[in-house]
Amino acid sequence: MEGNFLGLPEPVGPADVIIASVPYELTTSFGQGTANGPAACIIASGQVELFDDLLDEELPAGASIQTIEPWNGEGNTLQEQLDGIGEYAREQYDTGAFPIFLGGEHGILPGILRGSDKKVTLVQIDAHADLRDELDGEPYSHACAIARSLDEGALGVHQVGIRAYCRQEANLFESDERIHTFLARDVMSPCTGAKAWAEWLESISGIEGPVHLTIDIDGLDGSLVPATGTPVPGGLSFWHAVQTIETVFANCEVISADVNEIVPQEDTPLTEFTAAMLATKIIAAHIANRS
Repeated sequence: MEGNFLGLPEPVGPADVIIASVPYELTTSFGQGTANGPAACIIASGQVELFDDLLDEELPAGASIQTIEPWNGEGNTLQEQLDGIGEYAREQYDTGAFPIFLGGEHGILPGILRGSDKKVTLVQIDAHADLRDELDGEPYSHACAIARSLDEGALGVHQVGIRAYCRQEANLFESDERIHTFLARDVMSPCTGAKAWAEWLESISGIEGPVHLTIDIDGLDGSLVPATGTPVPGGLSFWHAVQTIETVFANCEVISADVNEIVPQEDTPLTEFTAAMLATKIIAAHIANRS
């Protein structure tokens, strides 16, 4: 293990926030390296400033933030590995702390949800809709993460930043009432973006019941995360992601989160540092809004 997230001292007593790594990479279809992403993110987090303007103080801000041993990667088949991720996630949920899962490819999501006793609505930042029936014959591909999560009991999804999708996915988010899709071309439009963005914030503010926040970092513009598995131009700015995080925590019952598709970058730590900044904002938003 690469030390405690944010370089904080190891906490004493029960955790308020758990950083759990899921170095899972089994169905990647383009760039490789997501299995090494969580550890790289934790290393990069040691350079993140601890002061957060939402809290108006430095982290840990009175909270106990614990970084635990990563998922062990055991399992002879994809389904066995997903079940293993589910057992690993359940251990974190059962502590009563707020878990943040660092991935690993987005295919970790159905496994994480298997560990929760609660039916959640998903809030998703992503370049891809992840609603495919299958990719290369695999229905549990990372490109199917949201579709399989809905199959396994997620109540619905609110997704933003989407700009890479197939016809089958377009048909779904145009017809399935569980799916609320905000395309990057709309929220980033120079002419109508402000209106579309306000509609996005209103959409997530009205979610009732438990929420799981899932952030595929390729939802941000590729210039911010060039080493992620599939960087795509035309994505969200960092501040769009921050406002989404702060809004959903201020208005909803967020029970867990994941930041995924982190890939270490050879020439600069920009990709993993951006992921660490997002995870840090999630921690701060949770602390600011916990009851």
